[in-house]
Amino acid sequence: MRIGVLSHRGDQFTLDKWSPTAEYLTSQIADHHFIIMPLDFAEVEPAVVEGKVDFVLVNSGIYVNLEVQFRVSRIATLNNRRSDVPYNIFGGVIFTRADNPRINSLEDLPGHSLMAVDATSLGGFQMAWREMRAQGIDINDLSELRFAGIHDRVVMAVRGAEVDVGTVRTDILERMASAGMIDLDEFRIINPQSDPEFPFAHSTRLYPEWPFSKVAHTSNALAQRVAVALLNMPQNHPAAIQGRYSGWTIPLDYQRVCELLKELHLRPFEKPAQFTLLDAIKRYWYWLLSGLIFLIFMALMTLWVLRLNRELQRAKSRLEQQHELILDSVADGIYGVDLHGNCTFFSRAAEAITGWSAEDLIGLNQHEILHHTRPDGTPHPAENCPVYQTFRDNQPRFVSDDAFWHKAGHSIPVEYSCTPVKDESERTLGSVVVFRDITKRKQAEDEARQHQNELARVARFSTMGEMASGIAHELNQPLTAIATNAHASIRLLESGKEGQQACADVMERIASQAERAGAIIRQLRRFVRKEPLERSRVDINTLVDAVAVLIQPEARRADVAVRLELMPNPPQMRVQRIQVEQVILNLARNAIESMAGDETERQLVITTEANGVASVQVRVSDTGPGIKLEMIETLFAPFVTSKSGGMGLGLSISHGIVEAHGGRLSAQNLPQGGACFIFTLPVSATT
Repeated sequence: MRIGVLSHRGDQFTLDKWSPTAEYLTSQIADHHFIIMPLDFAEVEPAVVEGKVDFVLVNSGIYVNLEVQFRVSRIATLNNRRSDVPYNIFGGVIFTRADNPRINSLEDLPGHSLMAVDATSLGGFQMAWREMRAQGIDINDLSELRFAGIHDRVVMAVRGAEVDVGTVRTDILERMASAGMIDLDEFRIINPQSDPEFPFAHSTRLYPEWPFSKVAHTSNALAQRVAVALLNMPQNHPAAIQGRYSGWTIPLDYQRVCELLKELHLRPFEKPAQFTLLDAIKRYWYWLLSGLIFLIFMALMTLWVLRLNRELQRAKSRLEQQHELILDSVADGIYGVDLHGNCTFFSRAAEAITGWSAEDLIGLNQHEILHHTRPDGTPHPAENCPVYQTFRDNQPRFVSDDAFWHKAGHSIPVEYSCTPVKDESERTLGSVVVFRDITKRKQAEDEARQHQNELARVARFSTMGEMASGIAHELNQPLTAIATNAHASIRLLESGKEGQQACADVMERIASQAERAGAIIRQLRRFVRKEPLERSRVDINTLVDAVAVLIQPEARRADVAVRLELMPNPPQMRVQRIQVEQVILNLARNAIESMAGDETERQLVITTEANGVASVQVRVSDTGPGIKLEMIETLFAPFVTSKSGGMGLGLSISHGIVEAHGGRLSAQNLPQGGACFIFTLPVSATT
């Protein structure tokens, strides 16, 4: 026979205390063997339901619940022991540390922590709960409620200051003190009660002791035999002494326990009695009053929010009007695009520039209307449209030269910026395009470019004027040779047949000198004529060779040696060749003039070389005095010159020509003396 015993102080303690009682029953009822099965608070009910025990010994509260729900019947009530005095009632004790000055009564408990044994422990929690409730204290008023599982842990937790207050059943403190585990002077009893019939300190009302009960499946005959054996146990029987009790008495009345469970709405009386409206008003009048005040407050807040909402609506309307005014006041065109490429708004300036109205574009695909064709007339695929790419990769863009299409059918040169538009959660909604008509600017650029070309042409005429005497001398030599050889040919022809044979050699010399003179004249004509704006394919070595022909006379007069160091297999570039020749000529003539009057060896070196794979580099260096340091910063500015009669335009024009070709012109002094001018021309960008 299995006796389930509530293990409220640990399983080993339970076995030590109650195993002698089981042995006693075995000795009195020889045809049955009784054993003890310790059960914690959560295991009692499942053990009864599943038939794991035949008898139960639990606290009075758990017993009442088992009796109502599972037909458990009490057959005897425990007589507890204090010295040799038996008693069959017990209570709960609420206590704190003796040195805790903040808690002296139940009214001091709110805001402090409480540790109990278990939610189903009658003496270890429910009795104290009832007393707190009687004083108007709700367990929710505590700062913390914890359950330890066994009584000894509660006592030690309070002693160790883990919690402020503890509650256990009566006789626990006294038994632990007699065992030397604690000193009673370490604790102070809260809400102490006095009863001449009860020897233990307590804080609550008293209730009948634990009943020994049979479960429903245990036979009544066996239960009667067990009851007789228990009631016949002497008070000083070794089993009773080992269990620290004084035998057993007839089952007591457990009505007081039922009243406690009903008052606390605990099982099996968890359903509350009928609760009327008047009861609700009496019990929760302060909540009802608070709710009424809250409703009034919410009504006032609602009226205030409605008024704010109306003001916000008016403010929103004003902001929208201001937004439209701002859009309409900006000279640049502005329009929005959603994630499908459809136009969302179109400013008045945009209408004036493109000829399209907002009604023509809003809700329609802007690319198909405004941006479908490139400036050169080729189709512009939508997947390459910068406006679409902006809201796809969330990167702003600026396009300096593109075309939008006017409603009349012609293109408009524009520059524009695209910026992604995001909401408050950083989710992209589309993009905004701000564009500007650059027709006048492009016309001005064309005029400036034509003006620069004319200025360069004038500079070339000026250069040719300065070089005229040298070129005349250069032409005079082949012309004199032609004349001399022509007269010699006439005499040879008149001398007879032998002279005719020698005449052929003389005629070849005449042809050679004529070609030399013709080459110089052609080079001069090409250099001073008005060059076409379109570019042509040429390699850099060809341009250097052409310039070398022009500077040879001036170099000889100045006693300057010209050396060309040209790269092999130069790449073809698409350039305006006369302009690039002008740059080389300007730099070469400046170098020759800088060496005038210099007593050292005079040498001009023109070098061409590859500058990576993307560009070529031309270096024009001399052995002159170099560039004055104060002129380095302003060397390429217009009208800046170190020549007494110079105009200061040569280097400025050369700088503009190189930059127009996508290159860069710079100057530096050489360590060994002299100056070096370097310019680069891109290959990939110009081919």
